[in-house]
Amino acid sequence: MNAPALPVPLAELRLRASTWWRALSLRDRRLATLAGVAVAAVLLWGLAVQPALRTLREAPPELERLDAESQQMKLLAAESRTLRSAPPVTPTQAAAALKAAAARLNDKARLALQGERATVTLSGIDGATLRSFLAEARSSARARPIEAQLVRGPKGYDGTLILAIGGPP
Repeated sequence: MNAPALPVPLAELRLRASTWWRALSLRDRRLATLAGVAVAAVLLWGLAVQPALRTLREAPPELERLDAESQQMKLLAAESRTLRSAPPVTPTQAAAALKAAAARLNDKARLALQGERATVTLSGIDGATLRSFLAEARSSARARPIEAQLVRGPKGYDGTLILAIGGPP
């Protein structure tokens, strides 16, 4: 069975390459073959082996990070379900809970209540205390932050938080 014929330019190129190869000495043919094998090995390493090894090396830490992130999201989902199933808080109870939470921040927070919104003005509060305040506001007063304008300074966060109180958790 005959092989399919190559297009004319490729057939000419193949003929020239074959003529050039036969014109080389045995030593030159071996060197050219060795160079071809070396180039093929470098290409194989660079295109197939090295990316696979990099993936094997980087995959376990990435999987651990994603697993930790998944666990955190599951905890937040459970907390959300708990808050949704909690009985609603009256506006009076929510206001009292927010006042108590703001009072624990001493002079670092001022609370202003306006209907179903509360404005908390913060000055020099550290991140952990702010997180704690927001968690307490969310759980005890069912308050949700709807707007935040915070600036981080050398003494902590300064700015305002607008919280929605009442309504669905």
